[in-house]
Amino acid sequence: MDSEPASMQPRQRIPTIDIARGVALVAMAIYHFTWDLEFFGYADAGLTAVGGWRLFARCIASSFLFLVGVSLYLGHAKGTRWPGFLRRLAMVAGAAIAISIATYVAIPGGFIFFGILHQIALASLLGLLFLRLPSLVTLLAAAAVIAAPSYLRSAFFDHPAWWWVGLSTINPRSNDYVPLFPWFGAVLLGIAAAKAGEAAGLFRWLAGIIPGRWARPLDFAGRHSLAFYLIHQPVLIGCVWLFSQVVPPQVETPEVQFRNSCERVCEQERNEEYCAYYCVCMLDRLQSEKALDSVFAGDQNNVLKTQVQNIAAACTAETDEKMSRGTTE
Repeated sequence: MDSEPASMQPRQRIPTIDIARGVALVAMAIYHFTWDLEFFGYADAGLTAVGGWRLFARCIASSFLFLVGVSLYLGHAKGTRWPGFLRRLAMVAGAAIAISIATYVAIPGGFIFFGILHQIALASLLGLLFLRLPSLVTLLAAAAVIAAPSYLRSAFFDHPAWWWVGLSTINPRSNDYVPLFPWFGAVLLGIAAAKAGEAAGLFRWLAGIIPGRWARPLDFAGRHSLAFYLIHQPVLIGCVWLFSQVVPPQVETPEVQFRNSCERVCEQERNEEYCAYYCVCMLDRLQSEKALDSVFAGDQNNVLKTQVQNIAAACTAETDEKMSRGTTE
């Protein structure tokens, strides 16, 4: 006899959802591989932080967290199955802690203190509160969570102990920063969409779809998403490192790297001429104030942040004045 009521028995897995998760994981691997090329010097500095690559990264994270919400609803909407839930939570939380420790040792200036696994662990707990609420309430909560960083930022959250919230007035430096606000909103959207899909019979329809053999790798990756996430980046980094031993990249000087990265970011909002002058100004002032090495090292102390902000403000004013006079000489 089953130890759980029939309503709380785990549902049969829906292959199309596992495949969708597999697609998100492959997209994540593509982004990480590009980041690895940038890290080793085979791609321009700052490439993955701006433009289409930045949008690509956000779409990947959003889709992955959306599927977390869908899966949370499918697994526990009719009653939380605590043994399985807690086992999965412990695995995700343990992996998140391991990644924080490993990245702190390897890249202390940009270590992952609250990345996507940290978000998934916290969102899984908070998401339980919304599983049996009306869809409209969940949608409104999602909208509020997504909008919060635009309206509720405060210096109170600038202390590193509160960076995981996502409401600080500064952007902490990290190689994977997925704070509670606004990213929990994607999980809530997944829960709300799953509720609507359940009511419309979407999951019964999806369960009847039998994918072809082409989908087996994606289905396998989706079923073992945590293992895939933990393994793929060390493998990719190892491959790029091995390649670098045979064909070393042509590494630019820190000054050239800074200018290229600065101009790439600046040109998202300003024209090429403006950014060229602004970034030269930034470089000159950082060098004259002996702050360039600290910036490259990823130092996140408040004194340096204030210093960089002041330099940026001065260079913005200087560049605006030059542009208004029609000269950058």
